[in-house]
Order: sequence, then C-alpha cells, then structure tokens
Amino acid sequence: MIYRFKSKATADLLMLGAEGERVLRLIGKEPSPQGIIEVHQMPAAIEALHQALLMDEQRCIAQQEAVSEESSDEQEPRADTVTLRQRVWPLVTMMTTAHSQNNAIVWGV
Repeated sequence: MIYRFKSKATADLLMLGAEGERVLRLIGKEPSPQGIIEVHQMPAAIEALHQALLMDEQRCIAQQEAVSEESSDEQEPRADTVTLRQRVWPLVTMMTTAHSQNNAIVWGV
C-alpha cells in the first residue's frame, strides 16, 4: 500500500506501506486505507515524532558504541541506511505548514 498524504497547504507526500504504517502508529493513528490528521491533533503528533526521533537516535548511538567496542576496525555507518529522521521529517514539515494554515491532512481520499 502507498500512503498519499494530502493537504491544501502543501504538496502531496508519498510513503510506502510499511513506513507509512509505522509513522501513523507513532502519531497515535491506526493504519487504514483512509484517514485524517485534524488541525488540533497536529501539535501532539509533531511532538510524538520528535520524541520518537530522539529515542531512535539514542538507540543508534548505543548500537554504534557497541559495535565500536566489539571491533578494532573503524566502521563507517552504512550510506544506504535511511534514518527515521529522514523518513518522518517531510511529514513533520507538512504538519507544521498545514497547522499554521489551519488545514487538515488526509490520506486515501
């Protein structure tokens, strides 16, 4: 499934199924073919994503430290890994803009 998030305030935003579902769960929405993020829900959704980003970054740092302790060779992070921040930041930007213009975000409609 592909999620197409739409708002009158911004261009559409596409997310593939698994990542779209993950992001919806992070903001307290149940993944479904159709839905809405209402204007009054956006500040809490943005905060939930910021908290998820902090936790994810702390987890990544801990993993890198564990790998560094186990390996004597310096390993570069994988360049092809897409971080949670990279995946959710377009939606955070979309919600910020939509909220400032008092527009909801919908998907599947």
